Amino acid sequence: MQIRSSAEDYLETILLLSRKTGEVRSIDIVEEMGFSKPSVSIAMKKLRENELIDMNDDGYINLTEKGLLAAKQVYERHATLYDWLVSIGINKKLAAADACRMEHVLSEDTFSAIKRLHEENQNK
Repeated sequence: MQIRSSAEDYLETILLLSRKTGEVRSIDIVEEMGFSKPSVSIAMKKLRENELIDMNDDGYINLTEKGLLAAKQVYERHATLYDWLVSIGINKKLAAADACRMEHVLSEDTFSAIKRLHEENQNK
């Protein structure tokens, strides 16, 4: 499943907010990501159309099975890349920013190699 990087960022944010607060509304995403209400509204519409989220009558957003899978994959990439960058001496702020960019552009093969190398180094 090919998802645009902006959609991946929204899905990851929804996942993290739902873990943190249990319930997610569009306004929560606006506040977390610093985007405008209209931008978030358009993005949520696209995510619904692609069956990545559901929104109930009260405006609460839930990831669908397909959305949850995508969100978990993006979050795993981000967390792994962040940990790896920090482990090689990159400061945490820069590692977070770089991991966010890298999570969208690395091939699966490259990511898997970085993940394997990082896990091997952690086990030494």
